[in-house]
Parts: sequence; C-alpha cells; structure tokens
Amino acid sequence: MDIGKIRDILGDKASLLEHQSKTIPASTLTLPSPRYVDDIYAGSDRSPRVLGALQRMYDTGRLGNTGYLSILPVDQGIEHSAGASFAPNPAMFDPETIIKLAIEGGCSAVASTYGVLGIVARKYAHKIPFIVKINHNELLSYPNTFDQTLFGDVRQCFDMGAQGIGATVYWGAPESRRQLHEISLAFAEAHRLGMFTVLWCYVRNGAFKTANGDMSLAADLTGQANHLGVTIQADIIKQKLPELNGGYNDPALKGFGKTHKKVYSELTTDNPIDLTRYQVANCYMGRVGLINSGGASTGESDLREAVMTAVINKRAGGMGLIAGRKAFQRPFKEGVDLLHAIQDVYLCKDVTVA
Repeated sequence: MDIGKIRDILGDKASLLEHQSKTIPASTLTLPSPRYVDDIYAGSDRSPRVLGALQRMYDTGRLGNTGYLSILPVDQGIEHSAGASFAPNPAMFDPETIIKLAIEGGCSAVASTYGVLGIVARKYAHKIPFIVKINHNELLSYPNTFDQTLFGDVRQCFDMGAQGIGATVYWGAPESRRQLHEISLAFAEAHRLGMFTVLWCYVRNGAFKTANGDMSLAADLTGQANHLGVTIQADIIKQKLPELNGGYNDPALKGFGKTHKKVYSELTTDNPIDLTRYQVANCYMGRVGLINSGGASTGESDLREAVMTAVINKRAGGMGLIAGRKAFQRPFKEGVDLLHAIQDVYLCKDVTVA
C-alpha cells in the first residue's frame, strides 16, 4: 500500500501524515529497527534464550526484519465471553482457525489462552511464535467483577513451546498491587525459562470516568501505567491509544497521584501522535516497545480506524499494533486483508516518525 492509498483511507484524518511533533524529539527515542534486539536487549540482563525468542518474533511475518510487530490477540473468549466475541464469526470458536488467521495474516505472533494454544501446540508452535496470556477477567461470576486471575502457571507455557507470555494488570484498581506482585513473579520466571514478556498495561477504576471523560484513556495516566509495566521488566507494552489528557488534574480526582505542569505544557499537545509519544517516552524512551491495541470492531469503519491507529503509533515512535476483534470478527479473507492493511502502514517508508 502506498502513501496515496493510506491518505485515501484516512480521509479527513490525513493530516496525521503531516504532523511534526515539537514535544519530545524523535532523536531522543529508541526507534524500531532491524537491530533492535541487538541494540537494546543484548546489553540487558535477558538471557540468550530470551534474546532468541524475541528475535524469532521480530523475524516472523510480513514485518519480519523491520523492528515492527503485528500481533493477533484472541483472548476475548474469556475477557468478553465466547458468545459475545465469536458469534459474529463462529469459525473462531475453533482454535486452529485463530492460528491460521495469524499465519495467513502475516502476523509476528499470536496471543491467546492456555487452552487455545495448548490444543494445537504440537502442530503450530514451530510455525508462528506463541504468546500465552496467563491471566484473565472472566465474566460468568455473578454479579460481574473485574479482576485479573491467573489461569495456570508459567511452566505450562514453556512446555507447549511458547516464545512469550502475556498478562494484564489493571493499574489503579483496588486489586492492582496483588496483580503487580503476581505478574512480576511470573515475568521473572518466564525470563528464567527463556521466554519474553508482554504486559497489557490497562488503567481501570470506575472513579476514572468523570464529567471530563474517561481518564483511563488519558495520556498521563496510561503513560504512568507504562512506566510501572517496564519496571517489572515487560519486554513489550500493550496500551490503549490515548484519547485525552489531564487525568491527574481532573477535579473529580483531587489529591490523586503526582504530576508536573510541563507534562501538559511541553511534553504533550492535543494531537494524538504527541499523546502517544508520551506513552512511548514512559517506556524508557522507546527502549521497551509500545504496541497499541486495535480496539473493538465497529463495522464499516474498522479499516479506517485500524490504519489510523497504525499511523499514530508509528509516527509517535511505537513498535506496532496488536489488533484482534477488528480482524477475527469478520470473514477470514476480510480479516487477513485488514491485518495486511495495518502492516502496510509499517512497511510504507513514506509514513515516517514525526
């Protein structure tokens, strides 16, 4: 896909392709490159086995040897219920269809549950890197509660041939410190066994939804969540695209946390690229890659939204997209095409870092 096609898809959002960031200079960031693992992780405390697992993922799929990632995540059968997730495309009840979509879609890896990946591990673990999501929020308990619970142990992931593990922490939630402790221990064990780690770094608390908006999507709060995530040695951070800013300054959250006026006057603007760059900065200035989530499927606008998110992430200095529902909730060929469209943004040399 060339820049003209990307511009056509973006429509009235095509100005994102022209934005020049004047907040945190791109020259101060670690940006994705074919030498990313050598330049960053070879000098870290990660073992040679972890480096090998990371490098295999960065070499896989249509984005292989670019430093960018395209990951298919399908854990929504637990997180959102199987019926809600797979009714639009019942073929996705079958784990093998999930793996086939990731392979045909040219993805760098597939992320899913113990059950999905384990049932097909001997057939596919050597064909595409597996990322086992080790904790989930299940929605069968009544009344619904929102907590991330471990569904197995890290050794199971290693035994099925996984290259990495993934986990969620609901930063800001009453349960977040327990989750922090559980996942920091799990990440340490994964590194000892030679697997890399991916953190779904979500901000979650009902109090964050105020009259000024949903502050769980604010750049300042999600940025701090990212900083906590890299502290427990996540090798990749998954974060929602920021939609606003000023969570720490919201009057409804008076006395909450700490911030600095320069976060809002110098380090960010209202432009989504600049807001996302602040997320990147909190990932050790890009030393740990930021991948943004693709979000829910909204129907006909999915392609435009996915391409727009990829443009924002790439131009901010991010490392790629982890898009699930927009791809797997549609017919197989359409899902493949959507994944390819996302990847084409990262393959297009005319879409540059702002």
